[in-house]
This record gives sequence, C-alpha cells and structure tokens, in this order.
Amino acid sequence: MLAEAALVLGVWLQLAAGQEAPGQGPQPSISSSEGDILFLLDSSGSVSYYEFSKVKEFMWDLVRPFTFGPNDVQTSIIHISTTPTMEFPFDRYLSRGTVQQAIRNTQQLMGDTNTGKALSFAKEKLFSNDAGARPDVPKVLVWVTDGFSSDDISEPMQLLKDMGVTVFIVSTGRGNYLELSAAASQPPEKHLHFVDVDDLPIITKELRDAMLDVIQANRLRVVDITSSSFRLTWPQLLSQETGYYTLQYAPTDDLAAKRTTQVSGAHTSLTLSNLAPETTYEVALVPESNIHYFPPQTIRVTTLTEEISPAQVLISDSRPHSFQVSWAPTPDSVTSYQVLYGPLRGDSAQLLEVDGTHNSTVVENLAPNTTYLVTVTAIYSSGKEKSLSAKACTQEEGSKVRHLRFEDMGSNTLKASWDAADGKVLGYRVRCRRQTGPSSLISVSPQIHSVLLTDMAPGTTNKVCVKSMYKDQPSKGLCRTVRIQPEAPGYKHRQRA
Repeated sequence: MLAEAALVLGVWLQLAAGQEAPGQGPQPSISSSEGDILFLLDSSGSVSYYEFSKVKEFMWDLVRPFTFGPNDVQTSIIHISTTPTMEFPFDRYLSRGTVQQAIRNTQQLMGDTNTGKALSFAKEKLFSNDAGARPDVPKVLVWVTDGFSSDDISEPMQLLKDMGVTVFIVSTGRGNYLELSAAASQPPEKHLHFVDVDDLPIITKELRDAMLDVIQANRLRVVDITSSSFRLTWPQLLSQETGYYTLQYAPTDDLAAKRTTQVSGAHTSLTLSNLAPETTYEVALVPESNIHYFPPQTIRVTTLTEEISPAQVLISDSRPHSFQVSWAPTPDSVTSYQVLYGPLRGDSAQLLEVDGTHNSTVVENLAPNTTYLVTVTAIYSSGKEKSLSAKACTQEEGSKVRHLRFEDMGSNTLKASWDAADGKVLGYRVRCRRQTGPSSLISVSPQIHSVLLTDMAPGTTNKVCVKSMYKDQPSKGLCRTVRIQPEAPGYKHRQRA
C-alpha cells in the first residue's frame, strides 16, 4: 500500500514539475494514446530522392509528439516496391529518439509501385505477433502516395478496413480522387488529403488530430466540456469486486489546490463540476486494483469561457393583463433567475423567482395599456449576479382593429379590409349601416380580414364598423364612413353571366 501511495504522489509531483517518471526523458506533447501506426511508404522508382526525403520528414513530424512503448504508441514502415518490405517491426523502437533515427535511416528501394501487394502484406503484419503488433489496440494505416499504382488496391484495402483498420491517405501527386476517396476511411474529408510534397507541414496537425481520435478512444477521455464542468470517461479496467479508482485534479497554475475523489471499480465515467471557467486542469486517474497493476492515466482539460446570462431579454405575447418574458442563454453555472417588474412610471415592483433550468416565465395581473420595466437577474453558483433590463407594454383592454379600408368591386359591391388586432382574437364582426336599405352584420373567423358588402346603392353614404371579439368582451369598434359614387348618366354595370 505504501508503494501505491508513493506512486500516486510521484505521478502528481511529475505533473507539477512538467516531467515524466525518471528514465522516460522529457515529457512528450501527447500522451494517453495507444495504437499501432503503420506507414505505407512509396519507395518505388516513380518517387524522386527529394520527394522521398520530404515524406520521411513528414512521417517523423507526424508521430514526434507521441509516447512510444508497449502500452502506448508503436509504429512501423512498409515499403511499396516490386516486393513489399517491412523496415522494422512495431516493437523494435520504443522511444522517440530511436524511432526518429529509424525513420532517418530508411532508404529508398526503387522498383515498381505494387501498392496492392503492399496492402496485402500490411494486412498480415498489422495483426502479426511476429511483427510486434498487439491485439485489441486501434490500428492506423497512413499511406503516402504520388497517386500511381501498378496493381489493384480496392480489394486489399477493403479487407483492411473490414478488419477495423483506419486508413488515412496523403496524395502528393495527381491521384484519382474517386479511387482514393473510396480507398480511405469515411468520411474522406477527414481521412484523405491532397497536398504538394513541399506543403506537407500544412496538414500535419490536422492529420495527427484525426489519428488521435482513433488511438485515444480506449484511454482516459474528456467529453461534455462546459465553463464549469466536464465529464471523464475511461475503459472498464476494474469491477466492483476488484478495486476502485482514485481521481485527482487541480488547476495547472495552482496544483496545491488538488482535489481527490474515489469511485467504485464499476464506474467508467465521472463528471467534475463547480470548476472555474477558462481554466486548464491536470487530471490523474489511478486504478487501484487488488489483482493487476494498471498505470495511472493523465489528461489536461481546459474549461470553456463562461457564458454570460442573460445576454438578451425578449418580451412576447403581450396582452392587456400579462406578457411573457424570455431570456438566453441558460448556462449550467446559473442556479436561479429573479424577474423584477413594475410600472415605468411608479415606485412599486414585484419579484418572481425562476429555476435556473428555465428560460421564460409569464408575468400576470398587470394593468392594461401600461409600460413596465422588467429586469432579469441570473444568480450564479459562485454567488455572482448579472442583470439585464427591457421595457414591456401591455395591450389596451379590447384592442382595436387597424387600418380599415375599402375597395370598389363594381356591381354595387364594396370590399372592406382591415389589419389584424392584437392578442388572442376569437373573430371579427362587421356591421354596415346603409343610407338606404337594411343594415347587415357579418361574423368571420380570426384568420379572415376582409368581407364583401353588397347592395351598396350608388350615391349613398354608409357607415361600416369592425370589432375584434375576445373571450371576455369585444373591443371598441373601428368605424369609417364610405360614400358610393353615383353612376354616370347612361352607364350601367355589365351583368355577370
């Protein structure tokens, strides 16, 4: 137990010092990765010595940040030539220095570009114990090509992908896009690159990040990052009966503020909350097993910038005695909202409390035709507060329709139209008082905003009123007088057939 405690302390001190354990050398830029990476290198006579040298530099730049070892990343090279050749087995070089030297020492073989034959050879070596490959780790194939092959690649490439190998293709020549996009893993925009040999450094980071998505899948990972939390996931190493996990985390600039928590061996994830925004945390997961030894896993995580809430306040669905207040965004760090409202011209105000997961509320029991000042305040878990205000106006009691207008349709017919009234209108009533002839009353649904008035005698002045109908009462009517022009002497409307 003392040895395990010393190990945990050692890991934490190494994080604080920015170093790995003795004998591991300087800390690599990327750790917590595990996989076998195979480079399929075009070593044929179709590639110039200059291009071959630039591709070797690219290969080393691509893997340089990785940690190499039997529990980390292993790599190898297969030459594409007349006969495929493996430069070295996966498990021969297990440090950055030896891998770098091995890549530098790789010599071009010349010969034909038998890529299909090399792919079949790669399928054997990627899953061969004799070649140093490991079972149950992610397999990655990186094929750097000038776009030309002397034999068919489709069948052996498909077999590799069917066996779970993730295929990345880098074309430095004029390769056939349709052929190469079919050969690469999907989607091609993530796994296929066309680039001049002198511009290979441009794609190095993008390609490395895509490879990391594959080889980090079975290690400690972080998902669901917010300004105040993130969730850690890891493979099932223990069980309820075989041990537990110790998890330690602290800001990189204040490792003395380390926090420790423990979860049972049945767990494979844990959410860390109440964290500071825009802060980088060092995290160490230590599996404590009473059967096997598992090395600690570490990861570095940066929380997001804190969302400021409320960033906007919206007023909607205004009625004579109520309106709705909405706001955004609603970050996890907010525990509750306070909505303070009162007449703009007055000294009284009322307060509503709203849960932090909600983004709207309805304010009721208001006076009609009144302007209110509404202030929404976010209460953060840290104790901070942020407020934003907006003005809101209630509707008049029984809102009027607007813009009543008329159009002569001929044949003693008049079209009356209006704009919709505000609020929840149940319908409209149109009353026409004719100078000669009987009055009429027409009721229409709330979706209809015009009616035809017939039997409008020429030369008469008539009164038309439109009322919007509400649940409680009708509105005040909007009325207009309209004069029907007399017919010109000798003119009669043409009768419709």
